[in-house]
Parts: sequence; C-alpha cells; structure tokens
Amino acid sequence: MSEDFLSLAKQRRTIYALGKTLPIAEDQVINLIKEAVKQAPSAFNSQSSRILILLGEEHNKLWELTREQLRKRVPAENFQATSDKIDGFAAAAGSVLFFEDQEVVKTLQAQFAAYAEHFPAWSEHSTGIAQYAVWVALAEQGIGANLQHYNPLIDEDVQRTWNVPASWKLRGQMNFGAINAPAGEKTYIDDDKRFIIAK
Repeated sequence: MSEDFLSLAKQRRTIYALGKTLPIAEDQVINLIKEAVKQAPSAFNSQSSRILILLGEEHNKLWELTREQLRKRVPAENFQATSDKIDGFAAAAGSVLFFEDQEVVKTLQAQFAAYAEHFPAWSEHSTGIAQYAVWVALAEQGIGANLQHYNPLIDEDVQRTWNVPASWKLRGQMNFGAINAPAGEKTYIDDDKRFIIAK
C-alpha cells in the first residue's frame, strides 16, 4: 500500500507508549532502517551517518546503562521519575542509535578547505535527515518511535559496550515498537509566524 509523502509525514508522531511486539519481522525492520538511511541525502554525498540497531536484550542494555549514568547525576529524591521514564524507553522493541563519522567530516574539510568551517553543520543536517527518514519509514509500517538525546552522557558506555569506532559521534537515540497508545493532539503555530512568501 503506497501513501503520499505528506500523509506519512502526518502519521509520524512522537510515541511514548511503546511495546515490544512489532507488526513486521525484525529483519524487515533492520532492512527498512538501512534503506532509509542509505536514501537520506548528505552534503557532497558524504554518507557520514552511521547506525547502531539494538534489539531485544541489547536494547534493554542501552537503557540500563543510561539509567545508571543518570543515577550518578539526578538527586535521589528525583530519581524515581527519571527511572520511570527510562522504563518507558526500555519497554520498546528496539533502538536506533544515530552517529556521525567525524573522520568523514575531517576528510571533507581537508579536501574542500574553502568550505571547511561548514562541514560540521552539514554533518548535523545529515543526521537530522537520516533520523527523519527512519522515523517516517517506521511510521509507514505502523511502528511508533520517539527520539532521545542522552549523548554525550552515554557516549563512552555505548562505545565500549558495542565496540563503536572512536570516530563515530553519537547524535540521538530512537526507540521504536508497537504503538500502545497514540500521540496526543498536535498543535501548530500560525503560518504567518513561520513562512514568508514572495512572488
């Protein structure tokens, strides 16, 4: 079943009530994520985005190590709410960790010195596009997701636990799974505050 892009864009929402049962096989989800990232554009076709997909116990491990890092920083009297939030992320079926390879960025800076100062920002554009592409692709399959940013808090743990190359810079963590409860109503600011039309 094909849908037009704007319908899919509207379907993509931040879903916090996620479950472990996926509507399609894990291998299909993996291939979907890989293809979405491959098709995401990047400056100079740099293809700087890197991905770590965690499923099952590996996904749970991510959120346990995140919980332990937060335990060191959140006051004890406030930690239960933080821990409950982590439980919600762990309840998902899996996570996609998005990285940007800094070796690619440095190589481009050396090759195209006139644009050197811009490549770090363009790398951030690349990861944002890749994240959105994956999110929309998951939504098309009826898979809910939410995007978190516990970097750099968990960077060292992630690198050590999954042998992630040192040049990969963590940019976000997307949980995905069954949609156990829909997102709330989305509101929008007035168009005249966001758009200028000249013709």
